[in-house]
Amino acid sequence: MTPDVRPLIAGNWKMNGTRDALSEIKAMADGILHSDLVDHVDALICPPSTLLYVATAICTDSPLMVGAQDCHQKQSGSHTGDISAEMIADCFGTHVILGHSERRTDHGESDHLVRLKVEAAHEAGLTAIVCVGETANQRDAYETLDVLMRQLMGSIPESATADNTVVAYEPLWAIGTGLTPTTGDIGVAHAFMRDELKRRLGREEGGAMRLLYGGSVKPENALALMSVDNVDGALIGGASLKASEFLAIYSVYEQLAAASLQG
Repeated sequence: MTPDVRPLIAGNWKMNGTRDALSEIKAMADGILHSDLVDHVDALICPPSTLLYVATAICTDSPLMVGAQDCHQKQSGSHTGDISAEMIADCFGTHVILGHSERRTDHGESDHLVRLKVEAAHEAGLTAIVCVGETANQRDAYETLDVLMRQLMGSIPESATADNTVVAYEPLWAIGTGLTPTTGDIGVAHAFMRDELKRRLGREEGGAMRLLYGGSVKPENALALMSVDNVDGALIGGASLKASEFLAIYSVYEQLAAASLQG
């Protein structure tokens, strides 16, 4: 955790979910609304774009925010199958995930393209969640910090502030594998990102920007992961598809608050 930085628990449904799954979002919205953490921890769910508008309607009376999983770098045009940042905002979405490793790997997205998308998100009034992380080969070659520096420098534009940008560290080898780095490794990566963001954006903005951890986050390991310095929440994949698991991860902050009071 980072002192004075409000945590964010975000769920990425990826290419999962039809209308039947909207009941899970309703359960999440109700759970967040009635949680004792509602004034202290933010929550976000990013369903597929087919469910975006209905999901925002379901969450109208709940603090649960709704976002998208990608956007095009341009406002409009001949881009069949794409969705613009303005379209997301028009559906009352508040956030968009950009530069996810699956976009970088499966669609060949470069740091420069991610940067353009982040700028588009900012122009539309959205908060961009910028994903960074290394492959297994890069990790084995001790290149993790070099990769993080390159992706942070290339993907985050000058328009980034603590209010409109979140950074998510997602080591590629941990996504969907059940594997996670040690808390020590996560602490090193997040401390490095914090220092780089302070250097790039200034101590105030860089110090206040939320840094999430993503990569096989589950209710069983969430408490340990969220306890690491400079980890300000989580970007959750599979565990966000079920309200019970998403809310269980969200609720670990009750335990962290209790531990803080005892300390």
